[in-house]
Amino acid sequence: MTDTTSLVIVDYGVGNFRNVQKAFAAVGVDAPITANPADIDAADAVVLPGVGAFGDAIANLRRRGLESPLLRAAEAGKPFFGICVGMQLLFDESDEMGAHTGLGLIPGRVTRFPQGLTVPHMGWNQIEPEDDHPLLADVPALSFAYFAHSYFCQPKNPAHIIARTDYGAHFSSAVCRENIYGIQFHPEKSQRVGLQILKNFATLVHHQTNRRH
Repeated sequence: MTDTTSLVIVDYGVGNFRNVQKAFAAVGVDAPITANPADIDAADAVVLPGVGAFGDAIANLRRRGLESPLLRAAEAGKPFFGICVGMQLLFDESDEMGAHTGLGLIPGRVTRFPQGLTVPHMGWNQIEPEDDHPLLADVPALSFAYFAHSYFCQPKNPAHIIARTDYGAHFSSAVCRENIYGIQFHPEKSQRVGLQILKNFATLVHHQTNRRH
């Protein structure tokens, strides 16, 4: 990215923000952490990390007045990157400990892994790209990434799935709908693979921002 392109990490009280920020710094990207709606409105791109339960995460986000600026960013065509629970929040709804509505940026729902599987799905697993998506550029097929989750995303449109992972059955581990991106695994814990994906997102931000301006 250029010095004039701004990317912010949204702090809504539920996420590993500092480690995500350090991972971006490792690939040369300055990504300030903010809980200020005005910063989100001014930014060229937003990153939404997250850990824990969907319901707590979306409640915190709304309580802090961050839902509207995030939706404005998405509507404006700004690159929007959800990580782990942040990816899950992109969807319409989740049944984690009750019924909860998400941001509705990618049609679909979030549901628990079926009985018989150990949950959470914790540790290293492989990602299988569906195509040559730029978010996954220079990430070899069947690369390992680090996961920690008990629920998974089910997009209504299979075309929004850009990578899958096998855990009992295949689930969507990376998604994209226009300017909205999400990965279920933790890039800040996924070593070289995770850093490459963050670098790829920064490149996408640069290209898309230049097109908008």
